[in-house]
Amino acid sequence: MSAAPAQAPSIAELEAQEARLTLPRFTYDDAWALGTLLVELARERRAPVAIDIRRGGQQLFHAALPGSTPDNDAWIDRKRRVVERYGCSSYLVGSRFRAKGTTFEDASRLDPDVYAAHGGAFPLAVEGVGVVGVVVVSGLPQIADHALVVEALERFTAG
Repeated sequence: MSAAPAQAPSIAELEAQEARLTLPRFTYDDAWALGTLLVELARERRAPVAIDIRRGGQQLFHAALPGSTPDNDAWIDRKRRVVERYGCSSYLVGSRFRAKGTTFEDASRLDPDVYAAHGGAFPLAVEGVGVVGVVVVSGLPQIADHALVVEALERFTAG
């Protein structure tokens, strides 16, 4: 398993990732390709993660790798809801609250059993359309969950 980045990305870096990782389209085949890429990356690192990709209200891809648990699926749902509500990555949402000297749990007025602003959920945004879905990884520390999704999206958009 690869180590988490030594330092948390800044808000500006997180915003730049989202701007850079906008997609020209997002189809069923794209969901499969992105999901299988995430599985390959996670397996290479022996990462005990669950992976989920949704477009609108439809789950297009889900995988649970060895070492993941049903708790990872609960985290996936909570992080996904943050992206659906705020339109940006769950890590960015949490970082913005921390930058204000508070936490998402204390200041958002949202139920923490339903929403989690922890890294690992990233918006699937299509050029000229906006956010159409969410890709989520759960099972590693939040910075590493986020980094794994970003790495996969970078490879997916480059290919």
